[in-house]
Amino acid sequence: METKIITLCYRKIIDARSQREWERLIFEDTWKEFKMQSQLYNQEKKYHSFSQLLMHVPASEKLHFLVSGAAVNYIQQLNNKIPDVVNNIGKTFLRFSNFYFEIVNSDIQNKPIHSVAIHFFSNALQWHETIGEYLLLSAADNDSEDQMHLYSIQPFVTIHSFKSVKK
Repeated sequence: METKIITLCYRKIIDARSQREWERLIFEDTWKEFKMQSQLYNQEKKYHSFSQLLMHVPASEKLHFLVSGAAVNYIQQLNNKIPDVVNNIGKTFLRFSNFYFEIVNSDIQNKPIHSVAIHFFSNALQWHETIGEYLLLSAADNDSEDQMHLYSIQPFVTIHSFKSVKK
């Protein structure tokens, strides 16, 4: 018998249009952090956008990591539950232990341009079967099948990894 184990990745984009308080706080704090951290790579003040910095100062790629510090405490507030991704009855069900922070776009002179993404990687899931457009999933480390979830892959969610394990 084969068991299918997958992890999902949800890419949450946060920008000036974000509405929730949690998202607004990340937007504000990461923009301020970007302005501060980018000074290290822009001491002559020649560039104002993230893309210009990346083009002319290759070491500025480190800004993804440096700016992520402004978002970590907010991400911890999620208690390892991936936001926005819900099963077929509207409940959040995916847990995560890993994430990746990305600056999508930013400009020290134009705050509305600022945009970041947080890639949430789910804990391992067992994919039992596909029913129509739904995946029947449970936690891979769960021996009993009492916590099953029907889930239809939504925008900004993808299967990040897949492995088949023989039992």
